[in-house]
Amino acid sequence: MDISYLLCMVPAFLLTMIASWYVKSAYRKWSRVATSSGMTGTQAAQRLIAAGGLQGVQIEEIAGNLTDNYDPRSKILHLSQSVAESPSVASIAVAAHELGHAQQDAQGYFPLRFRSALVPMVSIGSSLGWILIMAGMFLAYAGMALGTDIAWLGVVVFSGGAVFALATLPVELNASARARQLLGEAGIITGYEEQKGVHTVLNAAALTYVAALVTAILQLLYFVSMVVGLGRRRR
Repeated sequence: MDISYLLCMVPAFLLTMIASWYVKSAYRKWSRVATSSGMTGTQAAQRLIAAGGLQGVQIEEIAGNLTDNYDPRSKILHLSQSVAESPSVASIAVAAHELGHAQQDAQGYFPLRFRSALVPMVSIGSSLGWILIMAGMFLAYAGMALGTDIAWLGVVVFSGGAVFALATLPVELNASARARQLLGEAGIITGYEEQKGVHTVLNAAALTYVAALVTAILQLLYFVSMVVGLGRRRR
């Protein structure tokens, strides 16, 4: 961690802060707006499961706030209490988005399968990558030619995080598009105001994934610049 890293990551830090504020603000605003149907997140999810041909998907409550997710391994839709029990526009949007992932899973949506395949590599690479980079740089400064090669190996391993973030973005955008379609076909959301609320909540959530991608790319570029600079010093 040095000043050059901080300067490189300033755009990512700012975008992440804006995205976090935007998603919390949008959710807070539309969680106060009740749907005309009066359905809670759980009730809407049950209707969407039936309407979308997603029989076999189970619904369970999960602790926390905005911890909602769909687990393709167990076919369980986890809804946080604030989403599961609230009859708000925000709750309906969140539940529908996660069921968009359930529909992706049921249809064998390739980008989702590709992202899932990346998980083991990313879980290891996120920790191992920067360790290899630091170890390689230490060895290179100590005069060992192998150090630069190890550092580049670390960059390759670390790049898995950027690839994962890039793969995540279309998956999430598609899930939101599916959510809008599911809600429209099921007749749960009616009227311009409710549609506007759903779009706002889903768009705010999408911005967080854009911020994650920008952060991953800038981190990768920073490490690349470090290793390139290391090679120049050796020459």
